[in-house]
Amino acid sequence: MTASAWTEDRIGRLKTLWLEGRSAAQVARDLGHGVTRSAVLGKVYRMGLSAERPTASRSVKLAAGPAPRRASPARDAPVSCPMPPGRRSVEAPSHGTATLLSVRRLDCRWPYGDPGEPGFALCGRRIARGAFCAAHAEIGYRGPVRHDAEDLMRLAGLT
Repeated sequence: MTASAWTEDRIGRLKTLWLEGRSAAQVARDLGHGVTRSAVLGKVYRMGLSAERPTASRSVKLAAGPAPRRASPARDAPVSCPMPPGRRSVEAPSHGTATLLSVRRLDCRWPYGDPGEPGFALCGRRIARGAFCAAHAEIGYRGPVRHDAEDLMRLAGLT
């Protein structure tokens, strides 16, 4: 029979580090001697520690409260979105009014710009279908498109 890697000292250290909010990889490095991240996660699960752990999002929400929203007069300024032939044009805002930090559960998440660039925003209007407002849902959730032979030839650049 082999000795367990989980001594009383290691278990106590694991509890302390985990409840401080350390990651499983950090705990494994601290414990050393062949204890892996997976071993730490398994032990945490078996001990039921994950339910006791304070999460960063919970503590941030308690400390900061809900993110303030700025009213924008151009929030619902219409812009025509290109649609395939035979479909109606829908009106969508010309720019986003929410950020990744201020978007709420019922806000449209249609992206405006490149996430790596300054000025990136999300639509922010009230959702109507899925994760998008009515205008962006019309663009994002399209049914199956039926193409006839002429359409396919045009798409392939043969006509």
